[in-house]
Amino acid sequence: MVVGDLDLSTYLVNVLAAAYYMDYVTESATSNKLQVSIGPSNLHGTYPDAILNGLEIMKMNNSDGSLSGLGTISGSSSSSKKNVGAIVGVSVGVAAGVLLAGVLFMLCRKRRQLLRQRLSKTWVPFSINGGTSHTMGSKYSKGTTVSINSNMSYHVPFLAVQEATNNFDESWVIGIGGFGKVYKGELNDGTKVAVKRGNPQSQQGLAEFQTEIEMLSQFRHRHLVSLIGYCDEKNEMILIYEYMENGTLKSHLYGSGLPNLSWKQRLEICIGAARGLHYLHTGYAKAVIHRDVKSANILLDENLMAKVADFGLSKTGPELDQTHVSTAVKGSFGYLDPEYFRRQQLTEKSDVYSFGVVLFEVLCARPVIDPTLPREMVNLAEWAMKWQKKGQLEQIIDLNLKGNIRPDSLRKFGETAEKCLADFGVDRPSMGDVLWNLEYALQLQEAVVQGDPDENSTNMIGELPPQINNFSQLDPNGSPQFEVSIADDLSGVSMSKVFSQLVKSEGR
Repeated sequence: MVVGDLDLSTYLVNVLAAAYYMDYVTESATSNKLQVSIGPSNLHGTYPDAILNGLEIMKMNNSDGSLSGLGTISGSSSSSKKNVGAIVGVSVGVAAGVLLAGVLFMLCRKRRQLLRQRLSKTWVPFSINGGTSHTMGSKYSKGTTVSINSNMSYHVPFLAVQEATNNFDESWVIGIGGFGKVYKGELNDGTKVAVKRGNPQSQQGLAEFQTEIEMLSQFRHRHLVSLIGYCDEKNEMILIYEYMENGTLKSHLYGSGLPNLSWKQRLEICIGAARGLHYLHTGYAKAVIHRDVKSANILLDENLMAKVADFGLSKTGPELDQTHVSTAVKGSFGYLDPEYFRRQQLTEKSDVYSFGVVLFEVLCARPVIDPTLPREMVNLAEWAMKWQKKGQLEQIIDLNLKGNIRPDSLRKFGETAEKCLADFGVDRPSMGDVLWNLEYALQLQEAVVQGDPDENSTNMIGELPPQINNFSQLDPNGSPQFEVSIADDLSGVSMSKVFSQLVKSEGR
């Protein structure tokens, strides 16, 4: 018997009809059965009543099969201590297990988040010009629709992109860059497009993708590549541009076997690219700095008109009361502004420096960095500047241009490139000044005028030695061992007939 002669009145003082409970811990019988019974009290003077409204049983086991615990009615104290130890051990084990499970859960969750950020690149559908992304127009299969509107960029369904590129046919690849592969495509209405598909393993990612959409959705200019649309479905990052029939300026200068560009064509291409950059720097209240100006990012349409492309690294310029933007250094090796690299301070003049490298690249038709050449010739900018400062730039021009450049045009072109490559940004011209000087160089190339004795030459540069490809003709100091003969029949140039009027390019 556990409790005998229980009198609840001794526990419930002056309280009637109140509930009361009691806890017991006891060992089980050998039969593994637990018998519970109640009966009337044997005390005299009490009502012989007994009541039990509820019963709750909890079984506790230990390694010995005992059902003992704290407050047992019978059993040794050593057994009780063992049972207490077992209970504490189980409790600690359960707590440790829960803690370990929580840590593992958090680690797995963090890992999934990092993996999703690195591979999936998913993001909320981008809004163009503050509006909502949309699709409309001509029908595609399976109910998807899309069309071309030359005045705005918009969201293009993934199915439409697949159809346009023949399901990303590898034979349709026209280029590979840091962001990913570029495919030639054709939309359902016959519009030719260039489709840039992001590579999840690329170092360029979501930030560049969004920047390019933001920039190109704002700008419309005849010398900037137009963005037709984008796609962010199925964890993709796809940009769709107008198709540029003649590819990159770089491919027309060296390494691809394409027909050579004339000097006039090269000048016109440089002028077009300068107009595009000038628009970026001045077309809005805050300048936009491209940060990756190079020949591979100047594209040519079917008429060889230049358009600046690839705005993934672009950055908004400084405020009116600021001189620069402090930012991490990004750009392409060989074109990077050394002042920006040293100080991590970005201005429009960083684009001017890169464009100066492009000018020498156009003139010499060779890579900006070529480790296969002699040491003093590896870096194009340094090598060309050495010859420009010596006044002998004609010694290093592209062999295909020999006999086709007027000295005055070459001189003005070289002076412009030299100013662009000044060590300090404050000493470099603006893109507007660069544009003006290039147009002047073009006029000097085309004009045959009389009357001004101060301008002393309109003759073509004669046969030039193969300076770039024949290193045996260089002496140990890097100077040529030959002389250039130029005719002496000089005629004057009228400045009033030479200067071109700079007309501000208007956006489309």
